[in-house]
Amino acid sequence: MITSELTTKSMLPPVASKKMQAWIRSRHLICSGNFFIFETLEYSTVERFEECVRGLGGTFISVEPVRKVWIGNHRQVILYQAKASLHTPHHDLKQYWIKYGGFYTRFDERSC
Repeated sequence: MITSELTTKSMLPPVASKKMQAWIRSRHLICSGNFFIFETLEYSTVERFEECVRGLGGTFISVEPVRKVWIGNHRQVILYQAKASLHTPHHDLKQYWIKYGGFYTRFDERSC
């Protein structure tokens, strides 16, 4: 029997790193202590985040629906929050986050 870890796709590290950097700049991805917190309205993007984390040798910890967010006047969508750990010596995403990132995601009510 094949384990789910073997069947999970992962990206090449340079591609994964570039995608994570783009999420840092767009304030979808923040660093909190030793964890990276990712927030998005699309579950398929959470899956892409998981692929990036695995591609960089990290551990995808969890994903949970946080709340509903209004899009326009008549539509609500679910905000997903994913958590991952990247304790690998060869990545510099935390330094990139310090330079270009923020302390709150774009969906945080304090950042408005």
